[in-house]
Amino acid sequence: QVQLVESGGGLVQPGGSLRLSCAASGSIFSIYRMGWYRQAPGEQRELVATITNGGSTNYADSVKGRFTISRDNAKNTVYLQMNSLKPEDTAVYYCNAQLTFKAYWGQGTQVTVSS
Repeated sequence: QVQLVESGGGLVQPGGSLRLSCAASGSIFSIYRMGWYRQAPGEQRELVATITNGGSTNYADSVKGRFTISRDNAKNTVYLQMNSLKPEDTAVYYCNAQLTFKAYWGQGTQVTVSS
């Protein structure tokens, strides 16, 4: 079992920044990749960014150059630094932990970009 606790969402104006955090606990040794996904109202959940145990990253085209995913292995925490936020970034952001045969999700944190 893996538990994921997200924090850092909120309301921000266009052009602003937020940093999301995801703290993992439990069977973390089985995790080989972590990431962030988001889901806007009426839309499907989509990938935002992922990072492997080796540090390889992957980003959705829509966030490249604006978002940065990173991890602190000592704290078992993954971060998503979001800069130059746009209204279309508004969504519930979910942390994901990928194991070989199973995936775990956090409860989600709301990010709203609005003036």
